[in-house]
Amino acid sequence: MSASRGPAFTVRGLGKRYNLVTAVEDVSFTVTAGTAAALVGPAGAGKTTILRILLGLLEPSAGSVAVGGHGLPGTARAMGGMLDPRGMHPARTARDHLLVYAAAVGVSNERVDEVIELVGLGPTADAKAEALTAGQQTRVALAAALLGDPPLLVLDEPAAGLDNAERAWLHEFLRGHTRRGGTVLLSSESLAAVIPVVDKLIVLSAGSVAYEGSPTRLRRSHPDRLVVASSTPIALATTLAAQGFTDVVIRPDGRLAVAEASEGQIHDAARVAGVRLDSITPDPIHPDRVLASLAKPARPQPTPYPGVAAHLPTPHGIPR
Repeated sequence: MSASRGPAFTVRGLGKRYNLVTAVEDVSFTVTAGTAAALVGPAGAGKTTILRILLGLLEPSAGSVAVGGHGLPGTARAMGGMLDPRGMHPARTARDHLLVYAAAVGVSNERVDEVIELVGLGPTADAKAEALTAGQQTRVALAAALLGDPPLLVLDEPAAGLDNAERAWLHEFLRGHTRRGGTVLLSSESLAAVIPVVDKLIVLSAGSVAYEGSPTRLRRSHPDRLVVASSTPIALATTLAAQGFTDVVIRPDGRLAVAEASEGQIHDAARVAGVRLDSITPDPIHPDRVLASLAKPARPQPTPYPGVAAHLPTPHGIPR
């Protein structure tokens, strides 16, 4: 894998429409080689559409995408994709599923054994798909994406349906891929599910970018708070501001929501202000609360004729 730090994925002014339905509108972002990034948003936000365009399974209506560059190979094997649903035939074993794909992409059967070992399938490789758990099916789909040893991975909802142990394994696997110089672009409906593993977030709202940047920067703009009930909220807020704690919000119930100050610092400010403290309650901000504040639910789309639902075609993807 290349250790280049140039762009692995570049998206500029991307748009996708299906007749009267707008799935993606004016989306732009870049993902640097050797990093992990996530497209995050509620169902219908445009995540899968963007990934399918990057994989060459859909044509954009507007804008452009570029994959590779700066030393990254431009061949089909440079990129491995995993779509949702995983597309395994219920009566086919995991090993047979991978052998079919190995023949399709022109790699040896020995490579099938390698990726089975790489993703930790073990004896499960000879079980039929219908007997596999969601986590095991994800490992099979990931193994298929890895057959060509691609530096770039595009993964649609890889953590969907996984338990905590499987999610932890997936995170460590993806971190290992980026440590070796590879690049990951994944999608998720949960911000909490991707923060432990990604360097960059692209939050989508109704097909457009609502936030692009690091998890750390997003966290700084949505900090945990202490909620303070006091005898004179305004006096306490004024004293806290004078001491440098300016991120203080007076809630409708009269309590203060204070960011970046410790309980001890709030007690000190109360003594200076001559204010009685009645309670201090932690209010940690869950990442998915942050996501809900950034991303609107999927917008309703017009129907082409009265009484006829708009049809969003599902393109043929890479079965997994």
